Amino acid sequence: MDVKFFKKSTPTLVFFVVFSAISLPVFYHLLKVENRLKVYNPIDVNPRLVDESLLHVQKNHTIADFELINQNGKIITNKDYQDKIYIADFFFTRCQTICLAMAFNMSELQEFYKNDTDIMFLSHSVTPVIDSVSVLKEYALKKGVLDGKWNVTTGPKKHIYNLARKSYFAVLDEGNGDENDFIHTEQFVLVDKQRRIRGYYDGTDTKEMQQLKEDIVLLKEEYASK
Repeated sequence: MDVKFFKKSTPTLVFFVVFSAISLPVFYHLLKVENRLKVYNPIDVNPRLVDESLLHVQKNHTIADFELINQNGKIITNKDYQDKIYIADFFFTRCQTICLAMAFNMSELQEFYKNDTDIMFLSHSVTPVIDSVSVLKEYALKKGVLDGKWNVTTGPKKHIYNLARKSYFAVLDEGNGDENDFIHTEQFVLVDKQRRIRGYYDGTDTKEMQQLKEDIVLLKEEYASK
């Protein structure tokens, strides 16, 4: 090989090696960031889903503290979901339309993740006066709800309404949770370990459930890389 050529090529080769060493990790990092799930804030969703008081919020939105009662009469709070990824929905036991498909798909998800201690489920009754603990217990038995994995809950209607409108942004509705207000939504909401919303899914659609599973893989990878 020509010595002069080698001498001329050496700086170029060194530059290429240094450039690759710097750029490849940066590219890999950018690729990982790009594959991360979106973090939803009030500004990112349909304004009709968001309580007026939160429309201006652009970052750092989290699910508010909650206190509900599950199918066993146990008080369930956000502390029961600490450091957990969970899927939330809103339903009522007498629903004979979308809730049937939602309950089936939630049961399927529970079965899929039954041995994954990172994943939990939380259902909120939108007719809490009717859906007493005993009614929820009967419903839970029919749907195969696993205690400690999936909480089917009731509570004060205004509290549940505020969670739907001010935390989960899951319902197209007006009002303030009075007796005549009614929440009816097919949305499943994916919540991460920091109580941030990471995705919305049609709980009646099997393709959306597959997407939810794929998104949970991404979310778990995100935590594993920290």
